[in-house]
Amino acid sequence: MKTASLKSEYPRTLRLAFPIALSQVGQLAVQIIDNAMVGRLGAVPLAGVAFGGNVFFFLFIFGLGLAMGITPLVGEMYAQGRHRSTAQILQNSVALYTAVGLVICMVQMAMIPLFGHMNQPAEVIAAGTPYYRYLAWSIIPLMMFFSFRQFLEGIGNTRVAMAITIISNVVNIFCNWLLIYGNWGFPEMGAAGAGLATLISRILMPVMLIGYFAWHQSFRRYLSFYARENWSGTSVWSLLSVGFPISLQMTLEGGAFALTGIMMGWLGTEPLAANQIALSICNMAFLMVLSIGQATTIRVSHEWGLRNVESIRRIARSSWRIGLVWNGFMAMVFISCRHLLPRIFTVDPAVIEITGSLLIIVAAFQIFDGLQSTTLCILRGMQDVKATSVVAFISYIVINLPVGWFFAFRLGLGPQGLWMGYIFGLGIAAFLLITRYRRFIRSL
Repeated sequence: MKTASLKSEYPRTLRLAFPIALSQVGQLAVQIIDNAMVGRLGAVPLAGVAFGGNVFFFLFIFGLGLAMGITPLVGEMYAQGRHRSTAQILQNSVALYTAVGLVICMVQMAMIPLFGHMNQPAEVIAAGTPYYRYLAWSIIPLMMFFSFRQFLEGIGNTRVAMAITIISNVVNIFCNWLLIYGNWGFPEMGAAGAGLATLISRILMPVMLIGYFAWHQSFRRYLSFYARENWSGTSVWSLLSVGFPISLQMTLEGGAFALTGIMMGWLGTEPLAANQIALSICNMAFLMVLSIGQATTIRVSHEWGLRNVESIRRIARSSWRIGLVWNGFMAMVFISCRHLLPRIFTVDPAVIEITGSLLIIVAAFQIFDGLQSTTLCILRGMQDVKATSVVAFISYIVINLPVGWFFAFRLGLGPQGLWMGYIFGLGIAAFLLITRYRRFIRSL
């Protein structure tokens, strides 16, 4: 395959990826903004918000993974010109994932009595519980928004969700200012005010998106296709058969990072703080990789609808190259700035030193991370998702966690040993996923 034939693929993928990246930053910014604004009230309210946000995160990731199954299904049908079928998917997905949001909300509420058994200070639980309650309710409108957002991504539109996410963040900041501190005569709610502000901004997100569909003529037709006969168990099954493996894969990967964080706490306060800082830096770099991957899913799903195997090959190869260039650049940044970046978060010399050593390991696994993430998204575009959850279980649970534990506690490598487990886990994931992709392509 000639390099010249790939040049046109790079800008097409990046045009889709940049709005997704801004939208992802917007989602991440909600928690960061809440932490920053509540932090002015003191350590206890800030710890409460962090605790509530961490508990909320696990089922949030599960719901997001389910909704991501919409994109490849819609992308295939859209490429084939089956607009009524895409409208049917939208109609069923909104109903399904709103119901899923309600179930997740009830599960989140049922977890509140367990907070007292999580070895957290009583004052932190007292400050974090009201904030957490509002977050739990916010998953319902958020799942509705995800339904419309993933549908738009399926038809190749990534800018609308980006704009709405930015607007909702502005609303969140303003409502935080009103409700946390009690400005303009509003009640001074503290940490709970941050939760209520997040709920308000998330209710606004699907409202704005539905309004956009109703206003814009090219999208209004999808709403006009709504009909009682479109309710379909087959459509619901299709959504779940694609979305559930994606959700399971994301949960397993996120669980590996969460369990590593728990083991890091066994090593002391400084390693735990360094782990959190290194994760924050790593996640900001990963947002671009994730966005490139989601853009790749969109493009591959369109070519999959046309069964254009050669185009899928070109898109895959170009996306791998984009990801490798980005991750190679970030690896150099992590190594050269490993003692500077941690100072953004802390002035503790011990934490800075540990974080710097962890960033060297982050740089080492960047290549594997980019390859496995991009290949995962290529497979999603072709709706080949069932094997990915098996790969995630093998890579992250069977290999990553035990290897990290062995290096850290048996070989005495400490925090660095735990993070070395990621190199093995991500490396195995990249190898298995690329092997799966090549076999799948050859079978076509």
